[in-house]
Order: sequence, then C-alpha cells, then structure tokens
Amino acid sequence: MSEPAGLPKVVLHDHLDGGLRPATMLELADAVGYSGLPASDPEELGAALYQGESRSLVAYLDAFRHTVAVMQTPGALERVAAEAVEDLAADGVVYAELRFAPSLHTERGLHRGEVLESVLRGLRAGTMATGMPAAAIVVAMRQGHDSEDVAGLAVDYRDHGVVGFDLAGPEAGFPASGHARACRIALAGGLGLTIHAGEADGPAGIADALDCGAQRLGHGVRIVDDLQVDRRITFGPVAQRVIDTQTVLEVCPYSNVHTRAAPSLEEHPIGLLHKAGFAVTVNTDNRLMSGTSMTAEMEALVAHHGFTTDDLAAVTLRAAGAAFCDEATRDAVRAVVRTGFEAPR
Repeated sequence: MSEPAGLPKVVLHDHLDGGLRPATMLELADAVGYSGLPASDPEELGAALYQGESRSLVAYLDAFRHTVAVMQTPGALERVAAEAVEDLAADGVVYAELRFAPSLHTERGLHRGEVLESVLRGLRAGTMATGMPAAAIVVAMRQGHDSEDVAGLAVDYRDHGVVGFDLAGPEAGFPASGHARACRIALAGGLGLTIHAGEADGPAGIADALDCGAQRLGHGVRIVDDLQVDRRITFGPVAQRVIDTQTVLEVCPYSNVHTRAAPSLEEHPIGLLHKAGFAVTVNTDNRLMSGTSMTAEMEALVAHHGFTTDDLAAVTLRAAGAAFCDEATRDAVRAVVRTGFEAPR
C-alpha cells in the first residue's frame, strides 16, 4: 500500500490553540510579556506541553492556558492561523477546518469580532502561501454563558471564511442542550454544526448533541459504549441513530488515548466503528499537545487497525464530503483526494 505520508488528507477537527509551533510561542510570549511558559527552549517547551501522560480530558485541557495566553493580539492570532495552514499543508493536507473559541482571546482587550477577523486574515494568508483551502469553525465553550452571542458572530462571518459552529470544553456537567438556542442560531444562519460529544461522556451525551441538531460529532468514540460485540454487533438506540443518519464522527486517535477516551491506540474503537459502518473520519485535534500529525494518525490506523489504502481513501473522501464549505470547494477537494489516491502505488 501507499505510505500515508504521500497521501492527500482532509482535516475536519483541529484546534487552532492546540497546534502552535513552540518557537512561535516563545516569540509571542516575549512580545506580550507572558512569563508563564514552562520552558524557554523550543524543544523543551514542546516536551512540556505534550499531554501524552494526561489522565483525563480536564487535565489535558489545562495545557491550553499557555497557548491561549500568547494568542491575545491581532498579530499573534494572524500568525498562528497562517502557520497552522502552512504546517497542515506541509503534511499533505488538502483542506482543513480549524476551530477556536474567540471568547478565550479577549483577555487583553480585543473583542470577539477582532479576534475572529485576525484569525480569518491568517487563514487567508496561509491559503495564499500554500494553495490549501482552509476555513474556520467558531467555538463556544460549554462552561461559558455567551454561546448565543458567539453563534451570532459566527453567522455574521458566514460568507467571510466561517463555515461552522461548535461547542467544546468539559462535557461532564455541561450538556450541549444548555446551548440549544445557540445551536439553532447557527443552523438558521446557514452554518454547519459540529458538537464535541462522546469524548468524555457516553451515549447520553451523544444523543443530547444530536437533539441539538449536530451534523457531525467531535470525537464521538464513546458511541462504542452503545454496542454489544459478540459474534455479531448489536446496536443500542443511540448507536442505531448515529449509524442510520451516518452522522460523521470526527475521530482523533492520539488525542483520544491522551484524554483517556480510549485506553490505547491498539484498543481504540476506530477500527471497530469503521468496520461496523459508522461514518468515521480521522483528525489531529491538537497537534502540539498530542505530538501528532495527519500522517502519524494515518500510520496508527495502518499499524494498529489494519487500514488499507482503500480504507484511508474511504475515510478521507468521507471527510471531504462532510466538509462545511461551499459545494464547489467540496467537489474540488474530493477531486484532489481521488486523484491523490489513484496515483500509482
């Protein structure tokens, strides 16, 4: 089979504040006077922010206080966004949706609109430099109280690079349904809706996200808890709903292991879910915190779950088809993916 490094890739789930270059972090921290970074050398900083030994989603998310702290100016936001596109393109990604929460970047006086405009400028710059189309998914935090305002902002920029709305953050104690009105605002405004669910919570949290109108599920791997696997697979009611609707699962294997949504790469449910017919896609989530890339994620599927080139083509084409961008861009991305996978192996 073809080596994953040479195959085209599509990313639907990648957090902007989870993929900074350590060297950039050091420069940005120096520029704004942030002294809280745990190391002063790029290699040591990358190692310090690596969350492979985290024991929970909450512990994993704690590392973001450092990345967010240096992303509080227009220049920093624009630079980080542009570099994210460049780094993904260098890994063979041909389309990416990068997500972030504008409200987290207002600590130094920016308002949410300025944050969003800065990121969109950076994404456009990255696209100009690489030719890779990239779009933004605007995130509201589950534990916050401004999701309706954030959704409204996202809708305002629907024709300027924003393609979707998301709910992220701690799942336990903060159900998606607490932000149902924000989800309705996003959907009514023509945005795609993806909701983090099934990472730390189980089928009930997934059902709650679906009831809010989620078209894709951020992670969604704990849907496996609604399956009974013996000689055959028996689907529980939520699993049946997900598979009947072919709701896309934005699976992030390395991150799932690091947040303990899965016990190990070998025991990750992605192989089972793929074979059972779920609409699986593969993603990076947080390239810095999980020390990963799309190539690494694909290599893990090959090594631990027996994915063939045809399997990788299937999940990549599915991701292209599930992208929240306009139809013309979606068709163009699919064509690039097909051509890349049909090249001589």
